[in-house]
Amino acid sequence: MRSLVMAVSVFGMVSAAQAADMPDLPVLRGGLTEGLNGARANWDGYYVGGQFGYGTSDMDFSRSAASLTNFIFRNSVLQTPTSTWSVLNKNHVQGSSFGVYVGRNFQWEDTVWGIEVNYNYMNRMVSSSGSSMALNIVNPSGETVAANETRTYSTSVQAAAALQIKDVVTLRGRVGWAADNFLPYVFGGLAVGRMETSRVATTNVYLTDTFVNQTTGAIISQTGPSYLPSVSRTYGESRTNSFVGGWTGGLGFEYMMWGGLFARGEWEYVKFMTVKDTAVTLNSFRAGVGYKF
Repeated sequence: MRSLVMAVSVFGMVSAAQAADMPDLPVLRGGLTEGLNGARANWDGYYVGGQFGYGTSDMDFSRSAASLTNFIFRNSVLQTPTSTWSVLNKNHVQGSSFGVYVGRNFQWEDTVWGIEVNYNYMNRMVSSSGSSMALNIVNPSGETVAANETRTYSTSVQAAAALQIKDVVTLRGRVGWAADNFLPYVFGGLAVGRMETSRVATTNVYLTDTFVNQTTGAIISQTGPSYLPSVSRTYGESRTNSFVGGWTGGLGFEYMMWGGLFARGEWEYVKFMTVKDTAVTLNSFRAGVGYKF
């Protein structure tokens, strides 16, 4: 029995010595290192790239003629009642785009922060609207009339407006999560669009002045309709290059294909400030390639 115990003890010591002499392979610790599992992409550094895309824009012309008619009707009793008129329509347009981008990534463990300048030229992102409306404005606020007097302004407005988005530059900050070669991210920042705008409004006003017998309701006298040239005018303006500010936000992903070469896909939303009383938004879907140095 004593011989058996001694034999087991000797075998255990020999096995332990052999294990100590074996190389420290990660597989013996229950896992693989990154070196055996494939190299991870390094997203830190400068990068440049090109892209193409497809976009849609909502151009709301409903208030585009408001400041024109306000100018024509300034200092008259017609300015207030006509200031709320929505003569034109809201249009939805679409077109293609292409551009370039340059940026800088900063990586901390799996988190990637960055800043990017993005430029896109818009192809055929243009729309227009034209319409007219007429309304009888009776005794408007500010008008001085007799007790039995009614003044009716037969007022018509004919308007047209057009807008084209030529190109857009954005300055964006972004944050992403590095999952080996895959980098999903979100971004937000400032936008500047270069646009071409034009608009025109024509007004025609006729005044009818009526006096009524307050007892019988019969018309005592009536003058007009009389044409009022002081508030019947055409006024318009156009501008070839209007630089319009706004903000941008969106999300996307990048995939490191080989070395520093990566592919990109993203969606971007841009909300511009009102330009010539026209509200403009832009949705873009893009694909591109880039290279990280």
